[in-house]
Amino acid sequence: MNSRRVGVLLGGWGEEKDISVKTGEAIATALEKRGHAVTRIIAGPGLDQAVRSAGIDVAFLALHGRMGEDGKVQGLLEVMGVPYTGSGVLASALAMNKGFAKKLFRQHNLATPAGYVVGVGQLDQVEELHCDLGFPCVVKPSSGGSSVGLSLVHTLEGLRPAVALACRYGGEAMVERYVKGKEVTVAILGGEVLGSCEISSPAATFDYATKYEGGARYHLPPRLPGTRITNLETMALTAYRALGCRGAARIDFICPDVGNEVLLEVNTLPGMTPTSLLPKIARQRGLTFEDLCEKLLSLAERELVDVQPLPQVAERVVAAERHAG
Repeated sequence: MNSRRVGVLLGGWGEEKDISVKTGEAIATALEKRGHAVTRIIAGPGLDQAVRSAGIDVAFLALHGRMGEDGKVQGLLEVMGVPYTGSGVLASALAMNKGFAKKLFRQHNLATPAGYVVGVGQLDQVEELHCDLGFPCVVKPSSGGSSVGLSLVHTLEGLRPAVALACRYGGEAMVERYVKGKEVTVAILGGEVLGSCEISSPAATFDYATKYEGGARYHLPPRLPGTRITNLETMALTAYRALGCRGAARIDFICPDVGNEVLLEVNTLPGMTPTSLLPKIARQRGLTFEDLCEKLLSLAERELVDVQPLPQVAERVVAAERHAG
């Protein structure tokens, strides 16, 4: 690609700020090596002024979590007329809200763990809402990522504290039935499956410490029969399309030893740190980190909001109807 003035947006407002900074720095360095003029833009109060002052051609989003990954920054860039990487406003918002995403998954016949959403104002109703969901269960923020605020709960006594912890990050918690099995993620790039990776770790869940401080092992491809991998990748593409995603996305699954795989969530701005899964999968397909960043940049765009002129044939039909009238 020709050199472009790229603004790498990193940092942000939420609990995933540190991870975003690592992601953003890695991306910025890779793009600079490819000859792009890169400006690192710290996302936070006054972001609109910072973007405007930078005079960029395109925004490369290295943000994670609330505010950065949930459609808000995407909406700002749409209003400012700046193309950006990743999914658009609606897809970003839907994917980040795990409760709404689950509803869409079920409408498309995608298996997902049973669960419910509980708000911070419902803490005294948690035991009633839990009903017969059973234990163990997974509690996590309804809108968040990087496994921040995630708990594996084994008893009713531990449920309310776990929900209170998850509600610290956005005010809502998602409580799901725990499904034991292999953790597998599928990467989508530009609307096509890039590949899959199995994550094994000593912890019962792929938590924050395991993700970013080491301890996990990665298997590319996953240690599964080819038919199951094909099914996973088909499900991932269906979920990507159901939400209306674009660019890159990472779709997470649990694959039980007995029974069908279940879809956990869709990540519309996958991590790009040295330990992140998308770069690992891309490398398996022969894409260097720099290649991956260049490809993501090439997929940057804005949503189509202008009124388009009618095709010539349609104009003739309209004219004929007017004449007949």
